[in-house]
Amino acid sequence: MRDPQSELDDGQEEGPSKSELKRQMHARQSLGEELTQLNDQQLDGLPIADEQLLRAIRETRRIRSKNALRRHLQYVGKLMRNIDPEPITEALEQMRRPASEASAAFHQLERLREDVLVKGVSGVEMVIQRWPQADRQQLRQLVLQHQREQKLGKPPAASRKLFRYLRELQDNHG
Repeated sequence: MRDPQSELDDGQEEGPSKSELKRQMHARQSLGEELTQLNDQQLDGLPIADEQLLRAIRETRRIRSKNALRRHLQYVGKLMRNIDPEPITEALEQMRRPASEASAAFHQLERLREDVLVKGVSGVEMVIQRWPQADRQQLRQLVLQHQREQKLGKPPAASRKLFRYLRELQDNHG
């Protein structure tokens, strides 16, 4: 009787499983769908050498029928099987990076503004430590003006001014 394990070890390496191939196929199809959302300038910046794939991606914009769009996206996914997705994925990440960094900086400034408004004078000192060239008097005036606006139920104009001032400090002085 033959050992089932010895039948597997006949010198041939097994390729990826059927499930793994399906996962790769779906990942490439979703990458293709993502590519259809880009404009021509962004597409031209990607390392896609396959002209047929580029044509199919651009053609997607003209399709209005939901079923036709679904079939066309499957076609784009099929064309994606013939290329290496790594360079395209890396280029997309580089395209996204500046936007996510700007978003992170924006949220950091919003948190700083809230800290300054909540802490008052100690919040102003926190900004002065970070940016020594900041105008202490202007910061205090904005904090006091914000407190008055809150008491009177007015729109947060001082809060917006404080945010603009903090963004100016960050842009001009790092």
